[in-house]
Amino acid sequence: MTEFFKLPIFGIGITLIAFFSALALRKKIKFVLFNPVLIASALIILFLVVFDVSFTDYNKGGKYWSFFLGPAIVALGVLFFEKYQLIKHNIYPFLLAVGCGGIVSILSVSFIAVFMNAPDVLIRSMIPISVTTPIAIEITKITHGIPSITAGVVIAVGIFGNAFGPAFLEALGIKSKTAMGTALGTAAHGIGTARAIEEGHLPGAYSGLAMCVNGILTTLIAPYVVIWIVGYVEGNQFII
Repeated sequence: MTEFFKLPIFGIGITLIAFFSALALRKKIKFVLFNPVLIASALIILFLVVFDVSFTDYNKGGKYWSFFLGPAIVALGVLFFEKYQLIKHNIYPFLLAVGCGGIVSILSVSFIAVFMNAPDVLIRSMIPISVTTPIAIEITKITHGIPSITAGVVIAVGIFGNAFGPAFLEALGIKSKTAMGTALGTAAHGIGTARAIEEGHLPGAYSGLAMCVNGILTTLIAPYVVIWIVGYVEGNQFII
């Protein structure tokens, strides 16, 4: 059995089983915490811990699912193309909203990390928490953070946004599906966009575009924020 856990088919198979089991559970129990992404992640982690399987062994197969993350994001362009005529009428407030959301995300996580006396490497790793994993990892390489920390935090943020984002926005009185899609794409990247698509093609298109715009924005300004924040923490000694 130990040798089986090292085969790529194991990582591929357990991911499929966990996700479809979580989907079946969600259909029976309509509760926010029974989010398919959250439950599937928890099931996989539990299995790896109970059977003492290393992430390296799991990822021999899991990496093939990770590979499809990039093409899936690119495929969101189809939704944008379909809804372009509707989106272009709101493009300026949309860009303003995404820009403000992206900047607030970067600054808020930076200042919270500084307030909690987090080490500079953690700050450099956590700044791109609201962009999709492939982009976030590349940003972390630029800022000299730790990509594994970035990936873990980004996925956690996405799962949280997927599970609680719509309910939180509704509690704030936000009823617009397009506003909801924009918020999910800006704050919860790809996993949030998957939730937005469940609300409809139009919010899904807004979410996918918001994710891309925020990714570009964060890539451009995150390194300079790191220089400013970490330089301040260490007495202006940090240089990228």
